[in-house]
Amino acid sequence: MKTLKIGIASYEEMKERTLAIARGEIKPSCDEPTIWFTSIESLAQVLSKKNRKLLDIIIEQQPNSITELEHMSGRAKSNLSRTLNNMARFGLVELTKNKSGTITPHVPYEKINLDLPIGIHR
Repeated sequence: MKTLKIGIASYEEMKERTLAIARGEIKPSCDEPTIWFTSIESLAQVLSKKNRKLLDIIIEQQPNSITELEHMSGRAKSNLSRTLNNMARFGLVELTKNKSGTITPHVPYEKINLDLPIGIHR
């Protein structure tokens, strides 16, 4: 089972971590999150109930194109494209362009784990 691990950190914390990795001061382990959000609210927007339903449709019905997904989901193509591109930015969806030029959405994960520290960690 392929699992996406998501972390929550401030922009400043993510920037410092990225720079430390680039300087070789930190080597990320395989247990650490691969996707980061700046707040639980921003994660909640991307994984809203409506968007989780969209992920379910992609997983269960495996549409061959965004047009097929539009019909399956009842969502307008422009809104759907924007949502899918945003989800793809975070790795929640993969969009593959076929030889015919159509784009096929795919959900590469079966599970999401959230790494959320409680309290102030320095």
